[in-house]
Amino acid sequence: MPHDSSGPQSGYATPLELLRTPPPKERADAARNRIAVLNAAARLFAEHGVEAVSMDQVAAAAGVGKGTLFRRFGDKSGLAAALLDTRERVLQEAVLYGPPPLGPGAPADERLAAFLNAYFDYLLEHLALVRMSETATPGARYRIGAYRFWHRHVAILLTTTPDPDPTAHALLAALAADHVAALLPELGEQRMRAALLRLAERAM
Repeated sequence: MPHDSSGPQSGYATPLELLRTPPPKERADAARNRIAVLNAAARLFAEHGVEAVSMDQVAAAAGVGKGTLFRRFGDKSGLAAALLDTRERVLQEAVLYGPPPLGPGAPADERLAAFLNAYFDYLLEHLALVRMSETATPGARYRIGAYRFWHRHVAILLTTTPDPDPTAHALLAALAADHVAALLPELGEQRMRAALLRLAERAM
């Protein structure tokens, strides 16, 4: 039976820790440019909405050349993913090391419900950015490192499920940003959250 190995272990990395990509080392000038770009993008996205802001506007607001911006982030979806990285790491740290039930130390069903609630909150707060990062190209969502982390965590918690991997994908499908954005105006946050937690209960 799978066990929850997402808590700290002595002397070796846990499966979830191995999925986390450490921030790359960078030169001081590159770090300054990155911070300037991310700050400018966050401000412009908050003021005007993600869809209304161009990469040219971000470069101008950050005081960097367009070539620098495109080389570092590729396109606006890459910029969105970079903005989300810090926020995702906060949630990942809480899953790995935080207090229960989100962190280690609670029964698997309680941890699963806590994670789904926490991720749903994170998604609602950053819905436009997550949607852009997940839909940039076909299947982009499943290539994002954070998705692999979330999937592994959910699969580990599905201790009584005969085949946890596809079940974890099925649960996370209900948290796809495009899906949530499309249905949220019709169903509302409360109904969507309650349905998600019912699915989790039945999956355990």
